[in-house]
Amino acid sequence: MKKTALALAPLVLGMFCAAGAHAQPAAPAATTRPAPPVIHYRTETIDGVKIFYREAGPADGPVVLLLHGFPTSSHMFRNLIPYLADKYRVIAPDYPGYGQSEAPDPKKFTYSFAHYADIVDTLVQRLGASRYALYVMDYGAPVGYRLALKHPERVSGLIVQNGNAYEEGLRDFWNPIKAYWTENTPARRKALAGLVTLDITKFQYTDGMGDVSRISPDNWIHDQALLDRPGNSDIQLDMLYDYRTNVPLYPKFQQFFRDRKPPTIIVWGKNDTIFPAEGAHPYLRDLPDAEFHLLDSGHFALEDRLAEMAPLIHDFLDRKVAPR
Repeated sequence: MKKTALALAPLVLGMFCAAGAHAQPAAPAATTRPAPPVIHYRTETIDGVKIFYREAGPADGPVVLLLHGFPTSSHMFRNLIPYLADKYRVIAPDYPGYGQSEAPDPKKFTYSFAHYADIVDTLVQRLGASRYALYVMDYGAPVGYRLALKHPERVSGLIVQNGNAYEEGLRDFWNPIKAYWTENTPARRKALAGLVTLDITKFQYTDGMGDVSRISPDNWIHDQALLDRPGNSDIQLDMLYDYRTNVPLYPKFQQFFRDRKPPTIIVWGKNDTIFPAEGAHPYLRDLPDAEFHLLDSGHFALEDRLAEMAPLIHDFLDRKVAPR
């Protein structure tokens, strides 16, 4: 009897373990999450200048061209790019004198919005982007709209964030700059030197923001380090003076809107001192079907409203630029 019990012990133990194993709750199935997109950081030499750009997303995806403002660079889109790159080929260049692009001597290189538009045009053509949605912000608006005048058939849509195309948008902030346009003297130029200092750079990121704790101080430290490069302040003052050449083109930009009727979404920080909401509303005169969103934010709205803006932009692109 004892031998029989010993012989049965392994079998009984095995049955007990098996029963115990079956009694354990099943492990949860592994959740499969999409891998984050790979972002490439590249340069292309155009007109003898190395132009830096960020690129992400499927090579055959619809193109979204991100055009930055002053005093920043493609860095302003660093958080938006991964969100769009699941489906879209995203290209974000730095203009000469900004970000990681080279900043040649102004005596040897023409710093102007017309030249920037030509450089961006050359870049996207080299990259094989024959059609694109334009995301325009601040300086990116005249660069992008000049590009649109050159190739209206290539524009698949517009994403407008605090980018002006109407004189109503040039409010009090612009008065000393307009005086510089009227009278290009050393005194007028010197009066604007404060616009490239740390206080104003920080102001651009924090003014009008409901919760400044959402704004990374890396922004103004990063931008100011680049503004403080030898000779860069002169480049910025040259660009401020050249901005006057955009204003006579506003009627042509507006005619482009009316003639081509590009699908448009406006996502505008309404508390912006530089490009206030007075510059956002006139778009609806020429683009009455535009999707219009005034956000409780300031100049760099992506810094505190990304969670709101990114889904709006992605949904707009899905419906209007790359419908399934």
